[in-house]
Amino acid sequence: MGAGSPQVMIQPIPEKLANAGMTAREFAQSLDAYNDGVRVAEIPFEGRLIDLVLTSNKANTNKIDDLKDLPLITKTGELVRLSQVADIKLLGVPEQIKRLSGRRVLTIQLRPHESISLEDAVLKLQNLVVSPIEKDKPQGVSINLSGAASELERTWLAMKNNVMIALFVIFLLLTVLMRSFVLPLVIMITVPVAGAGGVMGLVILNQFSPQPLDMLTMLGFIILAGIVVNNSILMVEQTLWHIRYENMKTVEAISEATRNRIRPIFMSTLTSLFGLIPLVIFPGSGSELYRGIGTVVFGGLATSAILTLLMVPPLLALALKTEKIKPVTESEDDVFV
Repeated sequence: MGAGSPQVMIQPIPEKLANAGMTAREFAQSLDAYNDGVRVAEIPFEGRLIDLVLTSNKANTNKIDDLKDLPLITKTGELVRLSQVADIKLLGVPEQIKRLSGRRVLTIQLRPHESISLEDAVLKLQNLVVSPIEKDKPQGVSINLSGAASELERTWLAMKNNVMIALFVIFLLLTVLMRSFVLPLVIMITVPVAGAGGVMGLVILNQFSPQPLDMLTMLGFIILAGIVVNNSILMVEQTLWHIRYENMKTVEAISEATRNRIRPIFMSTLTSLFGLIPLVIFPGSGSELYRGIGTVVFGGLATSAILTLLMVPPLLALALKTEKIKPVTESEDDVFV
């Protein structure tokens, strides 16, 4: 901690510990159980290991003044208080007034519990603490969240911008490869459909297990944008191939392309979905962070695989009316791959 941050120092008294029949290690373990908890063992449960932690049920409610009455149990079963075997001191109290740009500043440092995500902690702090104070604060007083909270807001805005940039880059690549501005729009229509499927997946998951829209979950939408366009690309490219090389009419080419590509589309989609099932339904120890990504990709793939076959063919038929696709003759050097 910095010099301006107050901290509680508990210094054991060796003589009093010896009289109570307690070692310094046992004393430290008792304090750890009261503070952060002590991991005792790992218990297998439903195919995963769960930490068995010994902690106090009053660790989050007791005040600093209550430390002196903290009960400690010795080997003989005797009960002693913390103040009987240790000195408790409050150190590091600020000795000067901090100023920023000429204005007096008061800094409060908070550390959320390990079970609470940073997004939830910032949201609760904003709704339960900052907003009520903002209503009745005196003139000239401002409240700002900084540190990890401000970095989280900047990262969240950057993540939203990255989604738009990813969609724009995909559109540019498709425009260059297909030499058309209309056909990429037909392909890109599957992205919002897949995004809606990802949101539906999160809604369904939250009915059974809470899953916030955090950074990693937002990253799943970026990944999804690059995956779901593949099915549409297959259908559009196959349709163009039938028109150019087999001299089919537009409706016949679309029907034949859909008939030829429906099987590989469902095969690739089903293999991806079955691969994501363990991450979504049976997350192991440490993989809970990536459950949001798996849910978004799972819901988006499942939705886009079905709606792509229903939306792309009619939209492609409308788009090809504005595009003049000429059949490739034997004398032409242009090779279509």
